[in-house]
Amino acid sequence: MGKQDEKKFVEHITPRSEDFSQWYTDVILQSELVDYAPVRGCMVIRPYGYAIWERIQQEADRRFKATGHENVYMPLLIPESLLLKEAEHVEGFAPEVAWVTQGGNETLQERLAIRPTSETIFCAMYSKWVGSWRDLPMKYNQWCNVMRWEKSTRPFLRTSEFLWQEGHTIHETPEEAQEETLQMLDVYREVAEKELAMPVLCGRKSDSEKFAGAVATYSMEAMMQDGKALQAGTTHNFGTNFAEAFEIQYLSRDGKLEYVHETSWGISTRLIGAIIMTHGDERGLRLPPRIAPIQIVIVPIAAHKGGVTEKANEVFRQLTDAGFRVKLDDRDTVSPGFKFNDWELKGVPVRLEIGPRDIANDQATAVRRDTCEKAPVALKTLAEDLRKLLDEIQQNLFDQAAKLRDGRITDVHDMSELTEAVQTGFAKAMWCGDPACEDKIKQETTATSRNMPFDQTPVGDACVCCGRKADKVIYFAKAY
Repeated sequence: MGKQDEKKFVEHITPRSEDFSQWYTDVILQSELVDYAPVRGCMVIRPYGYAIWERIQQEADRRFKATGHENVYMPLLIPESLLLKEAEHVEGFAPEVAWVTQGGNETLQERLAIRPTSETIFCAMYSKWVGSWRDLPMKYNQWCNVMRWEKSTRPFLRTSEFLWQEGHTIHETPEEAQEETLQMLDVYREVAEKELAMPVLCGRKSDSEKFAGAVATYSMEAMMQDGKALQAGTTHNFGTNFAEAFEIQYLSRDGKLEYVHETSWGISTRLIGAIIMTHGDERGLRLPPRIAPIQIVIVPIAAHKGGVTEKANEVFRQLTDAGFRVKLDDRDTVSPGFKFNDWELKGVPVRLEIGPRDIANDQATAVRRDTCEKAPVALKTLAEDLRKLLDEIQQNLFDQAAKLRDGRITDVHDMSELTEAVQTGFAKAMWCGDPACEDKIKQETTATSRNMPFDQTPVGDACVCCGRKADKVIYFAKAY
C-alpha cells in the first residue's frame, strides 16, 4: 500500500460535529463491523462485529443462568392463528410482520409469520407443559433472530432482521412476575454499565409506550453523544393477558385452576450501535476493554531488526497465557503508522509497541485508545500493569459517558424549556399522566417519553405540558 493510500485511509471519517449520522455510518463500515446486505433493510454482521456480539452474549448469558434461566429454541415460523390470539399484541405488531404464504410450489392454507417476537409460540408451548403449581416457575430464554418489516433502517440501530435474546417466564403469583421483571431490568443495567461502560436510566414506560399486550413495560435508556436517546433494553410484565388468551392454567396449591403470570424481556444487536455512539470519536471506535474482542494489539517496530519479532511473539504468548485477548500484528505489507490507525479505528483499548529501544530498556510502550496517552511499561510486570490499565480505561469510558449524559439532562417546567432541552439532550419533567399531553409534546417537538425513573423526587408540581397538577417524573427526548 502506497503512502497516498495510507493518507486516504486516515482521512475518511466524517467529523461527528459535521454530521453525526454520517460519522456513525463511516465508522461501522470502515471498522468492518457490518456491510449492507442484498436484502432490503438487512445487514451482514462481519467477524469483528459478530465478535462484539459474542462478548455481549457471553456476559448476558452468564447472568441469565445465574438467575435460574435455561436456554431453549422456538421455531422461526408462527401460524397466523397463534399471532391473532392476543388482540392488543397482534395490533401492535401487524404493520411489521413478514409473512410466508407459499412452501415449495404449494400455497399454504394458513399464513406463517416470520417471528417478530416469540410470546405467542412460547405461550402455545407453556399451555401444553404446565400442569400444577409444582411446574412453576418456568424461566426460559432463547438467542435467535427476528424480523420486523421496518420502513426506515440503519445498521444495528433498526434493521428488518436482527439478532437478540428474548426471555419468557411464567409464575404462580403477580408478585413473582413483577420481581422477575425488575430483576431482569437490573441484569440488563449491570451488563450495560459494567461491561459496555454505558450509563443508563432505568424506569417504567408510559402506557402509550409500553409493549403491545403488556401490563407494564420497563426500559433502560442510554444517551448517545448527539443527545438522543437509545432504548437499550426492555422488560415486560404481562400479568395474565397472554395466559387468558392461550389458556395457560395450573392447578394451584388450593386445588383451583389459576392463570399463570407471565414476563418477557430482551436486548439485541442494537447494543453494538449504542457502544459506537456512546464511546466513539474522530478516530473511530473506542471499545470498553471488557467487551472488546481484542483487548491488546502488539505492533512490532522495526521488525526487520534482530530480536524484535522474537520478543513480540514472546510477549504475545505471555499475555495470552495470562488470559488477555491479544492480537499480534506482524503484517509486513503496511507501515507501523498504518497499523496504528487501523487499530485505533477498530477501537482496541491498548496498543503495545515493541521496538529495539524498548527491548534494550526491558520495556514496551503502551498507548491507551481512550486518551491516546503513551507510556512505558516494564516487561517483568507487564501482565499486572496492563490489567490495571484496562480497568482504568473501562472506568474512564464510563465516567466520560456519565459526565456527558448528566450534563445534558435538564429539569424543565414548561413547553418552552422542554423544547430547548430536547435539542441537545434529555428533559426531566413533571407529567399529569394524560396521553394527550404526551401526544402534544411529540407533535410539537418530535420528542417522546422515555421512562419514569424509580426515583420520583419531584422537579415541580405542574405538568410540563398542560399545567395541571402532576405527580409523575418522566424523561422526554428525541430518540433513535
